[in-house]
Amino acid sequence: MQTILGAGGPVANALARELKNYTAEIRLVSRSPKKVNPGDDLVKANLLKPGEVMKAVEGSEVVFLTAGLLYDHKIWRRDWPVIMENVIKACENYNAKLVFFDNVYMYDKKEIPHMTEESQIDPPSKKGKIRAEIAAKLMQRVQAGKLKALIARSADFYGPESADNSILMETVFKPLSKGKKANWLGKADKPHSFTYIPDAAKATALLGNSNEAFGQIWHLPTAANPPAGKEWVAMIATELNMKSKYRVVPKWMVWIMGWLMPIMKETVEMMYQYDRNYVFDSSKFEKSYNIKPTSYKMGIREVISRNFK
Repeated sequence: MQTILGAGGPVANALARELKNYTAEIRLVSRSPKKVNPGDDLVKANLLKPGEVMKAVEGSEVVFLTAGLLYDHKIWRRDWPVIMENVIKACENYNAKLVFFDNVYMYDKKEIPHMTEESQIDPPSKKGKIRAEIAAKLMQRVQAGKLKALIARSADFYGPESADNSILMETVFKPLSKGKKANWLGKADKPHSFTYIPDAAKATALLGNSNEAFGQIWHLPTAANPPAGKEWVAMIATELNMKSKYRVVPKWMVWIMGWLMPIMKETVEMMYQYDRNYVFDSSKFEKSYNIKPTSYKMGIREVISRNFK
């Protein structure tokens, strides 16, 4: 049995399909789970309730934590430590291996131009501090020999199913598809890595089923030499057969937009990721498993094929 806690999102759905390559017993857990594969076992659970998490994990060999919370640092502060504590206890209780799908918010801002698994942890944002705390808690249990776990980290992601979960979809794909200007946050001349969701899911499933991967942090496969913002816009516009046009959205404008759109208010503290090079290095995974990530051009084509034609 391999269990996905926080099922239903684009990453979790893609992961559920990939897990078919390893097991016929897949359990999807959320407040309102829906089948991805015909044989999926569905379990309703609130990850904030320890008893429900314990029942959801029971019988699992591998547990994947892919939960996503509302993009609000107050909710993250209230809920993430509780969720991580509940999941760790349940996995320890049933001797289940844990795979935590993580982001890069915990890295020092000086590391953003070249992020590796060894990058310094010193988050400049409220949300980053929370992510650093829960990741540290997990690894402390691993180092103490109480838990078998790994952390799989992704850069900002995009993909055929990303819908409203991807900033690239909202700010570039959708406006350009309607003949409008794309909105690029920060500086459009800075390269920015994006992880392709199908690649992330395939790699996460592989890591969870590779005994030697546990006890480590892994960057999920992400194409090297990322385009700059204006190059992203041009590539996407070309594939859409639309004119390449964009406006740069500086931090002060994001702050103003935050008065009307809560998600933009929460984005202000993350703007440091868009005013400099943002390069996510996944060479450790690529060398270890001899797997190359999907090129940005092919990823863009697939997104457009699935969503805009």
